[in-house]
Amino acid sequence: MNYEEAALINNESIQKFELIIDGYRSFIEYKVKGDRIYLMHTEVPKELAGKGIAGILVRKAFEQLEKDGAEVVPQCSYILHFLKRNPEWNRIVDEDHRNG
Repeated sequence: MNYEEAALINNESIQKFELIIDGYRSFIEYKVKGDRIYLMHTEVPKELAGKGIAGILVRKAFEQLEKDGAEVVPQCSYILHFLKRNPEWNRIVDEDHRNG
């Protein structure tokens, strides 16, 4: 399977962005406060480790959030690391939380 083709699911009832790949669920847990979305935690099952799934998940979530006009407040260490490697995404990060 081309992991890039996995559809992002916004599971609003439990506040998680999800990707289902090979029967396993990866997710970003979030909280919404006003027009800001706080990205709290990213998790990929060990069965999918080392396949770039976390990066795909974050990028897909960022694409959706940008389309929705949301301001992101990164609180997850993986997402902060992702933003350092992909500074172009700081464009959707809340001004008080931007790197650089």
